[in-house]
Amino acid sequence: MASMDADMTEGNVWKHMIRFSVPTAVGLLFQQLYNTVDTLVVGQFVGKQAQAAVGSTGPIINTVVGFCAGLAAGASVVISQRYGAHDREGLSRAVHTTVAMTFILCLITTVIGQLIIGPMLQFMQTPEDVYDEAGRYLSIYFSGISGILFYNLGSGILRAVGDSRRPLFFLILSALLNTGLDLLFVLGFGMKVEGVALATVLSQVVSAVLILITLTREKQSYGIRWRQLRMDRDSLRQILRLGLPSSIQTAVTSFSNVFVQSYINAFGSACMAGYGVYGKIDAFALIPVQSIGMSSTTFVGQNWGAKQAVRAREGVRVATLMSIISTAVLGLLVFVLARPLMTLFSPEEDVIEYGVRFIRIVTPFYLTICFNQIYAGALRGVGDATVPTVIMLISFVAFRQVYLAVTRAMGAGFLAVALAYPVGWILCSTLLIIRYARSPLVRGLKS
Repeated sequence: MASMDADMTEGNVWKHMIRFSVPTAVGLLFQQLYNTVDTLVVGQFVGKQAQAAVGSTGPIINTVVGFCAGLAAGASVVISQRYGAHDREGLSRAVHTTVAMTFILCLITTVIGQLIIGPMLQFMQTPEDVYDEAGRYLSIYFSGISGILFYNLGSGILRAVGDSRRPLFFLILSALLNTGLDLLFVLGFGMKVEGVALATVLSQVVSAVLILITLTREKQSYGIRWRQLRMDRDSLRQILRLGLPSSIQTAVTSFSNVFVQSYINAFGSACMAGYGVYGKIDAFALIPVQSIGMSSTTFVGQNWGAKQAVRAREGVRVATLMSIISTAVLGLLVFVLARPLMTLFSPEEDVIEYGVRFIRIVTPFYLTICFNQIYAGALRGVGDATVPTVIMLISFVAFRQVYLAVTRAMGAGFLAVALAYPVGWILCSTLLIIRYARSPLVRGLKS
């Protein structure tokens, strides 16, 4: 094994989970800096309309990127299982199939991204004072979307074999570059949303190039050999079987957030900006549970591939406990520091007030997220991707949209819209707890 990867089929479970999840969490932290710095810079130096424009594009971007990320997650499970089973030839085929698939996805998403900008902004009922700037931001972002797709590809391969450090190094570098370019383009060159969009794209391209160079130089069987780049039918079938449900779930969930954004947009640009800032703070607070969820997928995938079900289940127990502790601490801090945190992003009182209201309403429900993140990750690790996808679609899309439609018909206002996410989290976690208890991982131990 190479020194940077990690065989999780032996050794202390707690140490493996911490060693993997901490670098992953730091990586997610810097990944969040991309759009967060964009929001902060335009909020402080351009205005709330520009801040609303950048913040409101998230659901559109996440719909496209999320679909591709789901396929990358499916590939990661296949790679981690073959790595755990020490199937070096199968591992190499899976890696090269993933790379070839990503090239195709880059071409498709670049074209589709440009085509959907106008229709999506209109569908969200984007206010006139925000519309043009949001369109320019999205146009530049989708032009360079290949950077984020290839970074996700490469980091997924490395994390599948237990290496979360090198993706972290490259992400830190590109996030710092993005911050510097944001300030240069906005303050130095007088650019507005175009500047922060261009900074994001250039930084993502740098991270993609670095990770592809690393995989090309890697001597282990998960390294890229460009002459061997081809689609392996069996590998592609497994990747699609595991990845497509996650892709559909992520894309549809993100698209459903477009509906939620349309409800937010009805309150005006100040609410849009406040909601956008709240979303960035929320994303930072949930980094630990997301990274631990990723750790549980890799840990369970490797141990399930090695036929060590008892150890895999112990990893789920450890991951759940870790996520509850970390989420409780961060949720409390965000709740208490809501106003100072909002002030970092905007000097405008109406934006701050909306953001504080969102934070105070939503953060008490953070603990419910722990169960849907960890159990969904564990189920995907054993190859059960379809049921978690269906559960998340029911909870985050169907139920949430019904909830919003009913509350609007009843004349409910801001509070009802703010609670749209927590009610979905609660339903999703409840259903996933039931599914996990009936999974092959648990049933196999009881039989």
